[in-house]
Amino acid sequence: MLPTIFILILLIPILAIVLDSPVGRALAGRLERKGLGEAPDMIAERMAFLEGELERLTTEVRKLEEESQFMHDLLADRQPTEALPPVDGTD
Repeated sequence: MLPTIFILILLIPILAIVLDSPVGRALAGRLERKGLGEAPDMIAERMAFLEGELERLTTEVRKLEEESQFMHDLLADRQPTEALPPVDGTD
């Protein structure tokens, strides 16, 4: 019983990592497109694909904005350091 619980506890973070990876997103997009059924016109399929891509790109842009803001805050809070003397090749 204890090994089963231990395995389940380990599977939760592993599943979260896999689902948040590009492979997990691609599988989700494929399942989403298949869930629409065999649409006779290609416009519906293309629209579903573009909506999925838009959601993915929106998430990526949001992450980039957060990273940019973090870097901006780090650089703004950085203390000015003294200038290092020039390095010359003669010792």
